[in-house]
Amino acid sequence: MNTKISIIDENDIAQSIINEAASVIKEGGLVAFPTETVYGLGANALDKLAVEKIFKAKGRPQDNPLIIHVSNFDIDFLVKEIPCMAKKIMNRYWPGPITLIFNKSDLVPRITSAGLDTVGIRMPSNIIARKLIEEAGTPIAAPSANISGRPSPTDVESCIEDLSGKIEYILGGDKSKVGLESTIVDCTCTPLCILRPGTITIEMLREIDGKIYIDKNIMSKPKNDFKPKAPGMKYRHYAPKSPVKIISGDLEKTVAKINEIVQTNMGNKKIGIIATDESKKKYPYGTVVSLGDRDHLDDIGRNLFEVLRSFDAIDVDLILSEAFEEKGIGVAIMNRLKKSAGFDITYV
Repeated sequence: MNTKISIIDENDIAQSIINEAASVIKEGGLVAFPTETVYGLGANALDKLAVEKIFKAKGRPQDNPLIIHVSNFDIDFLVKEIPCMAKKIMNRYWPGPITLIFNKSDLVPRITSAGLDTVGIRMPSNIIARKLIEEAGTPIAAPSANISGRPSPTDVESCIEDLSGKIEYILGGDKSKVGLESTIVDCTCTPLCILRPGTITIEMLREIDGKIYIDKNIMSKPKNDFKPKAPGMKYRHYAPKSPVKIISGDLEKTVAKINEIVQTNMGNKKIGIIATDESKKKYPYGTVVSLGDRDHLDDIGRNLFEVLRSFDAIDVDLILSEAFEEKGIGVAIMNRLKKSAGFDITYV
């Protein structure tokens, strides 16, 4: 398949390119496109044959539900009801990096929801994404625009690397401003439940529902028979080609343990190290990449997937990563790191 690639300027959007990409969606094809979280791989959410192509292109398990992206608040035709708490979140955080789970209407194909009676919906803040949805005239189902299991793409180059030749159209824009997938909140239960942490944190959401909690299934490795209600809950995700191991504890002890592992494997393994600005000079051996300053977790989250992908280019045998405090955005960062490592964590 020949993949058309077009790059668009977020500050000077060429309507002709939006029209071209939207026509692919209208015709049942696939389009990779930018959002503020990560790049998405989109199809008409209401066309089951088009949605099926997403699973095939990504190699995605069919019990892993998709998120529907919309361009406005008119979602009544997609859901059975909009609970009061959901309306409050929509009014405060839409458009933005948060997905809400609703009981779906019969209009939403079961393949889109992975056979569930619920579906996740969000309104991206990225203007290119919203214009694409508007022009397509249909809600767009879109997981991340990568091969299933790999780190999510935050730039067009990563989409091209994973999907060129597999989909009809890649619509490129700026690098994603958030860099982590959206927070997912289940609005079908009381109190609300977070199914995937993101940059809209539990602390922020407790201003709306003081009893909101995080689903225990995202805090540890799920069992094989677990049926995910939201993307990323069950399978190994965000993983580079090389295995990842997390070292968690006091920073000084973490650095010492990583250096010990590197020195033990010198001569037979090429090791990559995910560090921070505070620690990067403390590793005399190994290939060291910094995520940024520990005091700026927004930057660390924004850089995480790009750094994980960077190790594929240098062909390391093992990646060792420092851990982060699981507070605020740190919860989302550690959720993605744990998934990338298959929950392989050493505590020091």
